[in-house]
Amino acid sequence: MPELKFHILTANDKEYFDLIAGWYLNEWNIPIDKTRQNLEKVTNNNLEFHVIMTWGGKPISTGGIHNHVGLLDKAPKLKIHKNWLALVYTIPEHRQKGFGAMICEFIQNHSKVLGIEHLHLYTDTAERLYNRLGWTAIERLQIGSRNIVVMDKITKLKPAANTV
Repeated sequence: MPELKFHILTANDKEYFDLIAGWYLNEWNIPIDKTRQNLEKVTNNNLEFHVIMTWGGKPISTGGIHNHVGLLDKAPKLKIHKNWLALVYTIPEHRQKGFGAMICEFIQNHSKVLGIEHLHLYTDTAERLYNRLGWTAIERLQIGSRNIVVMDKITKLKPAANTV
């Protein structure tokens, strides 16, 4: 079975920036320069990060924790929330195989290691996936033709119960 690896991007990972920018352009029509700038910003911030997952050495999925997501421009009231699980993408030939859940779990666990205790996300396509991963819907929005759900998750380690 091919080896699964996760790599947290650094400012030096320009080849991955270009690959991810192409994925986002094809999937969501996000301009390449915008993705590159966003990844540069995130990789230079200690509490934001972006990760790429490889399987057998081939990049197949990506996502990260970002403090600004596009939804905040359309729904400014949500700017009170930070730490958004964002831009989760798996290449088409590897969808429906559990890789999306795996990268989300890695991102959640890495967030916990960084001391990030409360995460948010929004989706109009993957609510069932995030429910399975323990996320809770906190708000629903209609933006254009999109029915968006905003979700959150506490990543803080729960203290052990007091025992005598």
